[in-house]
Amino acid sequence: MNTESAKRILKIAYEVGAFLQGDFTLASGKKSKYYFDGKKLTFSPEGAYQVGKVIFDELAEIGVDAIGGVATGGYPIATAVALISHLEEKPIPSFIVREEAKEHGTKRKIEGHLKEGSRVAIVDDVITTGGSISKAIEAVEAAKCKVVKVMVLVDRYEGGGDRLKREGYDFTSILHLLPSGEITAGEPS
Repeated sequence: MNTESAKRILKIAYEVGAFLQGDFTLASGKKSKYYFDGKKLTFSPEGAYQVGKVIFDELAEIGVDAIGGVATGGYPIATAVALISHLEEKPIPSFIVREEAKEHGTKRKIEGHLKEGSRVAIVDDVITTGGSISKAIEAVEAAKCKVVKVMVLVDRYEGGGDRLKREGYDFTSILHLLPSGEITAGEPS
């Protein structure tokens, strides 16, 4: 991964107020003094571009057929990557994985462009324990696709990334929120 690009993403995250301190309850149910609001980053123009470009560059090296965003933090990431892939003339269609299947319309859990047999990447904004990402992986694998890469903006180092690696998934995070509260770009020291 391009460390300079990761450093720029970190800088933008601070500029848009994506890193917060206080008392928070995470999706995992855990309590934390630190919170990353990934949508503040990925809904900002330069943030969306930089995140999309870094992830696209990583995926272009391994070759994927589609990219899927986990509800809801991964949705703008998958869209940004699809847009960058079009600009780079190497299209990567995107899809989203809902937390629950819709109760109306198509009643799908996966929406967008996912074909059976595809090699896919799964993206989200943050990983703590990995529960949301694991559910998305299960849905994609149930659709008879192979998850070849999992990427997040921030790894909170609370077991999720390590669990995915133990399960055999190629896992990468752009930023790292260490237990001390320190935030790093690229590989943590």
